[in-house]
Amino acid sequence: MRNYRDLRVWDEAHTLTLEVYKVTQSFPKEERFGLTSQIRRAAASIAANLAEGCGRRSDGEMGRFVLIAMGSGSELSYHLLLAHDLALLSPEQYSDLSPRAERVMKMLSALSRRLRSAAV
Repeated sequence: MRNYRDLRVWDEAHTLTLEVYKVTQSFPKEERFGLTSQIRRAAASIAANLAEGCGRRSDGEMGRFVLIAMGSGSELSYHLLLAHDLALLSPEQYSDLSPRAERVMKMLSALSRRLRSAAV
């Protein structure tokens, strides 16, 4: 069992989630159960899956949760693009959040590779 707070990628994902919550506060009320909920859920799911994976007993199990977190990262990336294209995110907000989400995805990919190589 690992402490998820020791993972740099968890810290980056958590910080990204906090920022996503801040920027989505200004989304229209009619999006509260739509895009606002979806984008927040996808962001929070990245760090949550890392935390859950750290509670598992093996690198293989941890690796499975890293892959799930990567799926949530891809979903977040799309939701950020959609929010930008719908003018719910300003160009500045999008140009801040999108590269941060991409950085988290790269970190997740590196962690996944490291876990796979440790299992061999």
